[in-house]
Amino acid sequence: MILDLPDTSTQEVSQQLIRLRETGGAVTLGRVLTLIVSADEGEPTESAIEATNAASREHPCRVIVLARASHSERTRLDAQIRVGGDAGASEVVVLRLYGELADHGASVVVPFLLPDTPVVAWWPGAAPVQPSADKVGRLASRRITDSTTCLDPVDALELRRAGYTPGDSDLAWSRITPWRSLLASALDQPPHEEVTSAVVTGPADSPGVDLLAGWLHAQLAVPVRRRAGSFEVRLERPGGALRLEFDQNSTAVLVRPGQPDGRVAVRRRGVADCLAEELRRLDDDVIYFNALGGVPGVDRSEMPS
Repeated sequence: MILDLPDTSTQEVSQQLIRLRETGGAVTLGRVLTLIVSADEGEPTESAIEATNAASREHPCRVIVLARASHSERTRLDAQIRVGGDAGASEVVVLRLYGELADHGASVVVPFLLPDTPVVAWWPGAAPVQPSADKVGRLASRRITDSTTCLDPVDALELRRAGYTPGDSDLAWSRITPWRSLLASALDQPPHEEVTSAVVTGPADSPGVDLLAGWLHAQLAVPVRRRAGSFEVRLERPGGALRLEFDQNSTAVLVRPGQPDGRVAVRRRGVADCLAEELRRLDDDVIYFNALGGVPGVDRSEMPS
């Protein structure tokens, strides 16, 4: 069910939520967190809502979408409440802020935060330079950005590193979880030889590939080179290189000296999958922070300028 409330107030929206709850249209008792989706004018809020609906089946929550609209229009609040099949396992409150109200999203969202539950902020598009210093970011214990949406991923990762505060994370990091798992699992198997260097190849505009290179540099403390091209990770060891690549069927292939190739079906992760992973853990992601710190130490001399 979708209920539109044009030119309304936060009090009226709150009252409508209570009415829906009393009539059985929305149940908040099982909500485990509040997810704030912060989007500027022109950013695709519908696709973000679809992702939260899918992720909410694993993490029932109240989703508050702060959609900042035109500053030039008359100051007003247009709201929409979605429950039932239109909201997955959550309840969605869309708040479109016009005029001067667009600069006060944090104040508008406060009345809708569920009591005694964690608050997570997600910027599906452009994110603040330092998310924890943003007014919406200050309300949250977990702050999720997405460097994949940035024009310059390398600069975006540098901003994330420089402005990092415990609780920050990035969907570009979640996208490479299967790759990291495969590499870690392969290194746990014999022969247990030390890695002496690594080469990470992938699209030049992929922040996930850059984070993977930074992760290897930080965790293995070895020289890592970053190249542009088809995806491949090559870990040099005394007995021969271990390689992770993808074949023409998008199947992950692990190539190890003297052993049969290992093949694993790896599904491309969408935004909903990555968001669900981020919501599984609300503590500080120290490994992500270490990967960010490892990115500047990666040799990018072979990358296009």
